Amino acid sequence: MERPNFKSKPQLLAWLLCDAVHIDPGSGKHTILGVFSNIMAKHFPVVHPKMVWFMTLTDVSAGTHKMRISMGVDPTQPKLLIERTFESQGPLVRINLISEIHNLSFQAPGEYSILIEIDDEPLLATSLTVAQ
Repeated sequence: MERPNFKSKPQLLAWLLCDAVHIDPGSGKHTILGVFSNIMAKHFPVVHPKMVWFMTLTDVSAGTHKMRISMGVDPTQPKLLIERTFESQGPLVRINLISEIHNLSFQAPGEYSILIEIDDEPLLATSLTVAQ
């Protein structure tokens, strides 16, 4: 019996904003440092010097894929922050994507919408609170 040509839809297992990710060279284990869910600032505009956006995906079909992360105050017009390709060995493999963002600027307090897309398909729409 021939299997149908099935392309799985990527699934998001983890999405974290943090200060850093350390990968142990011996075991390959990831240590997530300084997880946070909002940003507090005393004055605006403010620049966040460095953050890491960590995600784990599964059910990604074999081959090359494109990940994009956009963010903005207006969810209908987010600004592209990250665009990168990655490889999947198949849908049973878990893929950790680590993206460092330097000098991210916030002009005013508010709810900043974040959109994550894989191969031009929305995977997650969430927000980051930036407050005074």
